[in-house]
Amino acid sequence: MAKLSALIFLIIPAVVVVQYMIWTIISNTACTATKFTTSPKFPAILIFGDSTVDDGNNNYIRTLFKSNHRPYGRDFPDHIPTGRFSNGKLVSDFIASVLRIKETIVPPFLDPNLSDEELCTGVSFASAGSGYDNLTTVATGAISMFKQIEYFKKYLVRLKGIVGEADAKKIVNGALYLLSAGTNDFIFNFYDLPRRRLQFNISGYHEFLQNRIQIFIEDLYNLGCRKMCIAGLPPIGCLPIQMTARFENRRDRKCLEEENLDAENYNQKLVKLLPQVQAYLPGSKLVYADVYEPLIHMINHPEKYGLVETKRGCCGTGLIEVGPLCNAIIPICKKSSEYLFWDSAHPSETANQYVSQYIEKESLPKLL
Repeated sequence: MAKLSALIFLIIPAVVVVQYMIWTIISNTACTATKFTTSPKFPAILIFGDSTVDDGNNNYIRTLFKSNHRPYGRDFPDHIPTGRFSNGKLVSDFIASVLRIKETIVPPFLDPNLSDEELCTGVSFASAGSGYDNLTTVATGAISMFKQIEYFKKYLVRLKGIVGEADAKKIVNGALYLLSAGTNDFIFNFYDLPRRRLQFNISGYHEFLQNRIQIFIEDLYNLGCRKMCIAGLPPIGCLPIQMTARFENRRDRKCLEEENLDAENYNQKLVKLLPQVQAYLPGSKLVYADVYEPLIHMINHPEKYGLVETKRGCCGTGLIEVGPLCNAIIPICKKSSEYLFWDSAHPSETANQYVSQYIEKESLPKLL
């Protein structure tokens, strides 16, 4: 009996050690989602924002702002509508791929089938219809930017459970953070539904939103985020749906210069704000991502990009179709690669790829 007790005393610790070794191996391999021969410059990519970077989170919430139906995803592998507001990949997908963080695409955090290995190298928390102004999500039912931070906190808990606290800290500190929002704030609160006009003039609303951005950056910083790439506004006045709201006659359609000027002024203020915020956040790197310039260049010089249509989307008439109005029963263009816009509010995969290349060249090197 004494020998048996001694044997059990020796076996149990050995089993525990073996189980720990197996768990350690599983934990370490759980974060090797990419199979590149060289190490990525960032261990993960984490994304916050609106439909420009929503990889499918809205599939899992109650909102009309969904794109998990055809013809969205027409040029995606296997023609799957993933919830991206495009015919294919988003800017963030291209960036994650070229930086060798992801092999193909960035998954949405709310995907119930999200694997541990995918989670380790990054996810998107973005939600179509979101914005920095909380009033925006009241109209859209999207996940607010600050609610996205709450999801990020849940991400941190799960990440620590997979790799341990020390490695989780390394991933979070070294990750690339993309922030892309603001357009919905102007469309839903200032232009098409002018609710904020009762409180602010355009300059005041710029200040209000950029104060929100500053708070958002500080919240991320306090959670360990250090390297952030913050996108400015696109030429809002050139969105097909904005032109439709202004012009009844198709022949009169042209970019709304006032809205474009507002976007340019906003972007200039954001460029000045980011270094000021970086200065009082030790160890942070805050970089401005210019999406206005590449898009307006495509609009003004379409032939250089193989584009033939820049004033309407590929889906339906291209004038009003977006979300549920862009659906399987309406016709779509034959060559989406010749269209700047996929629907009446969102760029095509072709445009997204050019924008990503611009950001890769002009913005990301400043974070390395």
